[in-house]
Amino acid sequence: MITDSQAIVTAKDVHRRFGEGDAAVDALDGVSVDFPKGRFTAIMGPSGSGKSTLMHVLAGLDRPTSGSVQIDGLEITELDDKRLTELRRDNVGFVFQFFNLLPVLTAEENIRLPLSIAGRKADPERLAALVDAVNIGDRLAHRPAELSGGQQQRVAIARALVSKPAVVFADEPTGNLDSNASDEVLSLLRRAVDEFGQTVVMVTHDANAAAIADRVLVLVDGKVVQDAHAGSAEQVHDLLKAETTA
Repeated sequence: MITDSQAIVTAKDVHRRFGEGDAAVDALDGVSVDFPKGRFTAIMGPSGSGKSTLMHVLAGLDRPTSGSVQIDGLEITELDDKRLTELRRDNVGFVFQFFNLLPVLTAEENIRLPLSIAGRKADPERLAALVDAVNIGDRLAHRPAELSGGQQQRVAIARALVSKPAVVFADEPTGNLDSNASDEVLSLLRRAVDEFGQTVVMVTHDANAAAIADRVLVLVDGKVVQDAHAGSAEQVHDLLKAETTA
């Protein structure tokens, strides 16, 4: 069992309710889970299980109805909107299914964007290492419309890592890519953990994607029903099937 001191993100008895009265839906129903530093965790579950809601709450994109969420030792549920925005900017990296790059900026400008917003300069060595890692050096002057989907997602991964965040959240990062581009993106996320010491939390419905993680959490009806080593894609698929058909 992971202790709080080893965890970079911690959730305790987190509830998230949408609606009121008879129409109320408990998207998260008492979730307690830790995410250790330098590990890769995949969150899985059927549609409506609460996996995306959990990620949004953990990342400070949504507030829980009750419960505690800490990032790098800071209780984020007590922050006002301004401080929460600053925390997401400085401590959290994001990779989304549809890339979310700014179309008017070049690839390099998109990578530098979190630092530009914060008024900080990029560490030249880290920027060079990231550009090399995502293999985008010859496309830095191109805008998103001039890049393939895989290239755009690689830019998004470099952007997520450039500010040395405490944690990177990836929401279905391969959901809009073909198999070859998906493999490249997953390999980059794996390298981010292994070579850059990054903590990555990824929501996915794909057992093949989850198998590249160290650990798999399965949510059903807003509860964590399984917390296991990832294993092979077949093992992940069997784990998910067993919990969602029980």
